[in-house]
Amino acid sequence: MAERISIFVDVQNIYYTTRQTFGRHFNYQAFWDEITQGREVVRAVAYAIDRGDAAQMNFQRILHQIGFEVRLKPFIQRRDGSAKGDWDVGITIDLLDAAPKSDVVVLLSGDGDFDLALERVKQDGAKTIVYGAAALTAQSLINAADEFIAIDESLLLGRK
Repeated sequence: MAERISIFVDVQNIYYTTRQTFGRHFNYQAFWDEITQGREVVRAVAYAIDRGDAAQMNFQRILHQIGFEVRLKPFIQRRDGSAKGDWDVGITIDLLDAAPKSDVVVLLSGDGDFDLALERVKQDGAKTIVYGAAALTAQSLINAADEFIAIDESLLLGRK
């Protein structure tokens, strides 16, 4: 019987960390092919911010075609110029819900806010894997994961 896997992607975090670290975009198809090989996908969710522009809508369509459920939150611009668009609570709830139904839970993010959620997921017996840009992934998240996989050339689009 194939290992059951659930995948959760913090799109904003990965966009900014791969851009800052590599100056390139993340290759979601290569990631999907690598992580799902020989496994049964229970759930795969990409959490993004909805700005409503055409390029972003195309990106969301690509994620959906790959196999991700795309969950969107509206982009909120505050009066002081700051912005809000945070999926941390939604990702955490979904991680916890998926754990009992999964053998492996994968989080694509470098955000240390998820360290406690991963610890809880492991209590349900699921193996936890985190993918992130090594230099920008919180040490607490790396420590909480059963396995940390640093994003490298094989998971990036284009050439530097």
